[in-house]
This record gives sequence, C-alpha cells and structure tokens, in this order.
Amino acid sequence: MSQNEAQGSKLRWLWLAGLVIVLDLGTKAMATAMLTYAVPVPVMPSFNFTLLHNTGAAFSFLAGESGWQRWFFVTLAAVVSVILFRWLKSLKPDETWSAIAIVLILGGALGNVYDRVVHGYVVDFLHFYWNDYHFPAFNIADTAITIGAGMMILDIFRKPAESQDKAD
Repeated sequence: MSQNEAQGSKLRWLWLAGLVIVLDLGTKAMATAMLTYAVPVPVMPSFNFTLLHNTGAAFSFLAGESGWQRWFFVTLAAVVSVILFRWLKSLKPDETWSAIAIVLILGGALGNVYDRVVHGYVVDFLHFYWNDYHFPAFNIADTAITIGAGMMILDIFRKPAESQDKAD
C-alpha cells in the first residue's frame, strides 16, 4: 500500500467528524428553539435540559473575562484542528483507534468553534446533577471531545501491552 493510500484510509474517518458536527449543531439549534434560557426542563432523575451560553472554555473557564477569550479559543481550536488533521494523515494503517479518537475531538472542536464565531458563546444544554451538586452543562461536541480524549488515554495503556506482545 502506498503512503497516499495509507493516508487516505485514515482520512476516510473524517465522515465521523462531520457526523459529530451535524448532530452537535442540530441539537444546539433545537435546544435554542425549544428551551428558555436557564430554565431547567426535567428529563429524568438527575438529568435536565437547561439552555446555557458559555463564553469560556470547559467548566466556564475564563467566562467572566471581557471578551478576548472568544477569539483566543477560536484561534486555539483552529490551530488544534490543523494539528489533529495532520496527525490523522500521518497515522499508520493499523491505527484505527487513534483515527477515531482524533476525528471525534476534531468534530467536537469544530462544532464548538462554529458557536464561538457565529454566536460569541457555546450553546450548552445537557445538565446532570446529584442532589445539590450540578455538573456544568455541556453539549454533543463536548461529549465527542471527551470520548476522543478518553480513547487516547486508554490507548496509552494499550500500546505498552501491544509492544510487549510483539517483543515476545
């Protein structure tokens, strides 16, 4: 297999990033259209739909700043997206797990950067809580980023075992 074919085989996973973006933006549009800002709608015990706008990063980090953070996070997401795309292109044919992790993070990053550019904030609406503890609201993009990052962390623990198996 040529290097171009190997690169193309991992780039084929970009459809998953596209799916994340479509699901993310679609659910955010529905939440914005159907929910009233900051009014919880109970779905099941310990879970509400609650429309919130996050001008910061994860867990509203830097949300209280004067607005410079919007373009900082847009620029950061753009740089990270380019790095992720290049990383995806460089993967070996057998690195499917890594390819899926990368495109999940890429799709989530692009879904949130769209919100920042168009709205100036990220739309969040998934709200879990336990008694008086409320986990920060999040969205589908955040979920994809978290799953992708989790897959990368698991991969760190999987690879030493694979390397050891090959050495034996």
